Amino acid sequence: MSDSSPLPPVRLRPEAELARDALSTPLLSRAARLARWAGPDTRIDAGGGLVEEQLPAAAELLGLTGDEAAAYASEAWRVAVDAGLVEIVDEEEGTVTAGEDLALLTGGSPHDVLAVWQTALETVLADAGVPDLDDLVEAMNFEEGAGEIDLSRLDWDPGAEAEFLDGVLGNLYLLTVGEDGPGEAPVPLPALAASMIVPSDMGEPTNDVLEQVSDAMMRLDDQFRMLEPAGLVEYQPVDEALMADAEEEPSAPVNETDVARYGMVRLTPLGLYGLRARLLEAGFTAPAVGDLADKGADALLDGTAVYPPGAAQAETEQWLTRRQSLPAARELLAAARGSDSGAPLRRLRCQQALSLVGAEAEPALREVLDDPELGGLARVWLTERGASDVPAPSEAMVFWLTIDTVAAQLAAEGNSEELRALVSGLAEQHSGFFAAVWRVDHPATAEVLEAMGRLHPDKRIAKEARKAAFKARSQA
Repeated sequence: MSDSSPLPPVRLRPEAELARDALSTPLLSRAARLARWAGPDTRIDAGGGLVEEQLPAAAELLGLTGDEAAAYASEAWRVAVDAGLVEIVDEEEGTVTAGEDLALLTGGSPHDVLAVWQTALETVLADAGVPDLDDLVEAMNFEEGAGEIDLSRLDWDPGAEAEFLDGVLGNLYLLTVGEDGPGEAPVPLPALAASMIVPSDMGEPTNDVLEQVSDAMMRLDDQFRMLEPAGLVEYQPVDEALMADAEEEPSAPVNETDVARYGMVRLTPLGLYGLRARLLEAGFTAPAVGDLADKGADALLDGTAVYPPGAAQAETEQWLTRRQSLPAARELLAAARGSDSGAPLRRLRCQQALSLVGAEAEPALREVLDDPELGGLARVWLTERGASDVPAPSEAMVFWLTIDTVAAQLAAEGNSEELRALVSGLAEQHSGFFAAVWRVDHPATAEVLEAMGRLHPDKRIAKEARKAAFKARSQA
């Protein structure tokens, strides 16, 4: 995933709703309860953790029972310290007090609450990349000095582990926000692990690759179990019976029920918010629907140029709800002008935006009927709404609009099936199309004709398109 290419825009819930979700997560609610419980008698060790004698009381406060109650209480305390809910007063004496950020959970804005949750999340993400404690103990190198961890014996690279988990979460984010992905539906764990390991150009995975996928699944199973209490994901763990049978391969599920046995994960709305914040921090362009609502029409048309259709419409709808139809239409039309390479797609987005505007915008469209760049789309808009006295377009305007439309589709979709159908239909509808269209005074004429020659299924017509493209370049 490149940090230079914009990601698909995400649709986020309101911050007030997300803040309520954050406060109700076991991660933050436990940490807050311990922070309010801490007082003059609370003691910590040299690492800032609760001393062992106080862990039972902390676990009881949190309603935790069982063999791992103390470990969960210790984790909740560490989160409270890292998130600023607890402040260490004196490291030597091991005394603490409530941190400044504790008050933000009840008196701060939703954004403040989410910032505290985000800090807490980073603690859990860091912990998720650490191997099981039993493995760590076995890897302790007591010969070189007590307390030192021999990472070479553990076969664990902290940086690589963090990078792998970040990559998995990044792929899960892409699958969730992409219009062609599963959206809010859960993603099978084997598919997520394979997305990081199996090369995209590999046909049938080798046994070695399948083994790597299986190992990655087991690591991710542990990690997602840790991340679910943070509110980042909803997770259905790998079936314990499968983990007990080391010979059963996770690569051959035969139905939906079998797939679910290998683990299913989905990002929560809070998780989408959290991962987007991390992506922005890492330098990625990770837009959210609504980012452009307060900006001008030029920013809207340029910004939505790279959006998938559904997200572009959602963004445009938000933009339009904050404006009156007639001035909005005039602003959109003004922003759609231009002869640069991005202009055709801007005009396409403008046309799509105007389709959402009511009849009160009609004066703005009539004002541009004689405009060589906008007159064609204005006529389309007026005709579709049954307006009277719409002048017929000249042949030159029809051909110019045709080139502009195909250029926009090329920029938006590339060599899609929809574009192939459009190209096929154009040549059939207009006799002598290529004999006339190469003369069109449009910056993209040659490029469009070359694309038509590449895309048209009829070899004879494709050859005509290529010849017309040559003529267009010759006259440029």
